[in-house]
Amino acid sequence: MVKRSRRYREIAQLIDPEKFLTPEEAVELVGKISTTKFDETVELHLRVNADPRNSDQMIRGVTALPHGLGKEVKVLVFASGEATEIARQAGADYVGEDDLMKKIEDGWLDFDVGLAVPEAMGKIGRLGRILGRKGLMPNPRTGTVVQPRDLPRVIEEAKMGRLEFRMDRTAIIHCPVGKGNFEPQRLIENITALVDAVVRARPASIKGSFISSAYLKTSMSPSIPLDLPSLLSLRIE
Repeated sequence: MVKRSRRYREIAQLIDPEKFLTPEEAVELVGKISTTKFDETVELHLRVNADPRNSDQMIRGVTALPHGLGKEVKVLVFASGEATEIARQAGADYVGEDDLMKKIEDGWLDFDVGLAVPEAMGKIGRLGRILGRKGLMPNPRTGTVVQPRDLPRVIEEAKMGRLEFRMDRTAIIHCPVGKGNFEPQRLIENITALVDAVVRARPASIKGSFISSAYLKTSMSPSIPLDLPSLLSLRIE
């Protein structure tokens, strides 16, 4: 059995694994259990009724969280020529091609969002096995392959809280939605934006109910079961 700390056991007593809370109730509880010395990340975990073995049921997408993730977002852009200067002026933290590729192949991954201009994709294809596992590989389907003229907008969105989500091999979507010190309403609005984006990314091949369960937790806490009807009734205003 996993040995838990006294703090974890005390928090676990506040969470009834058989009681499904509304998002508002869960967010209020998150505020009570975020008691570590560091600012814990708040995570939303969604189990979907999809078969990860079927390519036409893969779920992935991107959304902008209205209140960001509560941390500095480091943006890398694969580009050359004129696009390099555009990316730098737009606030990208790392810009380049061959030099960045070499660093990544040597094990460096100190960035949160990877972007690329279309001309760079032929070069960086070999990084797919490294970046793909981390969700950092630029991909046209998630809007991370960007025309040079659109780099300022996309970089700004990334810095503000652009979030990429993807179903894993167990049909679960794991995503951060903020920090434990966020005001409850800000967490609710971030959760609403994420759930809305996931629902809109539903493949047409999935029949019946789409999301089968949902949990909210902090980095160092047990999971809080969420009431699905309440979660799915959230609307962006």
